[in-house]
Amino acid sequence: MSIATLPETVTARQIRAICMGEVLIDFVPTVTGTDLATAPAFQKAPGGAPANVAVGLARLGVPSAMIAKVGADGFGRFLIQSLIDAGVDAALVRQDPANRTPLAFVSLAEDGDREFLFYGEPWGNLVPADLDLAAIGAADLLHFGSLALIGDGPRAATWAAVDAARAQGRMVSFDANLRLDLWPSADAARAAIREGIARATVIKLSDEELEFLTGSTDAVVAGRTLWHDAAQALVVTHGAKGCTCLTRTDHVRVSGFSVRPVDTTGAGDAFVAGFLSGLLTRPDAPLADLCRFANGAGALATTQRGAIPAMPTRDAVLSLLAAQPAATENTES
Repeated sequence: MSIATLPETVTARQIRAICMGEVLIDFVPTVTGTDLATAPAFQKAPGGAPANVAVGLARLGVPSAMIAKVGADGFGRFLIQSLIDAGVDAALVRQDPANRTPLAFVSLAEDGDREFLFYGEPWGNLVPADLDLAAIGAADLLHFGSLALIGDGPRAATWAAVDAARAQGRMVSFDANLRLDLWPSADAARAAIREGIARATVIKLSDEELEFLTGSTDAVVAGRTLWHDAAQALVVTHGAKGCTCLTRTDHVRVSGFSVRPVDTTGAGDAFVAGFLSGLLTRPDAPLADLCRFANGAGALATTQRGAIPAMPTRDAVLSLLAAQPAATENTES
């Protein structure tokens, strides 16, 4: 499908997951171990956490769609086409002639870890009028992140979408995705992320985000302080060390995988896609199996540059799982 023939509503195929929020251009250094001043060149790649998750889900076999707003410029057209080429339904991505597509320059340390420098507002200018609430209510899952809660318009649109999904009994997934320098204050970020957690049924945090919210890095004890009655799962990721997942009555910790990281930009998003794909396609699978698959997806995403280009396929994840059995700690009831 070309951009010229992009339909006004989502396609007739059943969309199981809708991701909402930022889609932007990542400029990634062509070599690792440099900062923005010393990088010899940058490689353009499509990115943005919710967009990464949408592509990750599509690569794992889950039909997905994206809700976002990009500039009516070459970068915006590139992002829409990138989503389409990756198998994501982009009919709900709007183009805004009044604003340019946001950019993010990424610096990569020797271990593949990264820092971001943003140009423009990553959350875009999405407003409630841009939404197709019927499409949102028809999907099995809505996923969003905290950057959509920074601007007034995107925040109102996000809560309208969440309300539409929850009204139909759908899963709502939230990724804290803390980028503190984009917020007016730490308190504003903390309050918004806590509200996102309170409105979601599936929650993903990193160790650092858990400590930011609670003052503790104890995934089980601190995670329980964020639990609420509507929650189904709360996952805390530990980077290369794996993750801890809490449900209403249990918790499980699953170790990670050994890979050679090149760029960690999309690792958390690949993890989210892996975990959500399990919830959607294998809802009765053991919790440890869902976490192990998600860990594998996250690990593989670090082995390529760029976020969207690095989202792995289901076969690639299964091959890694077969090659590296993972250890699981005891659960509690």
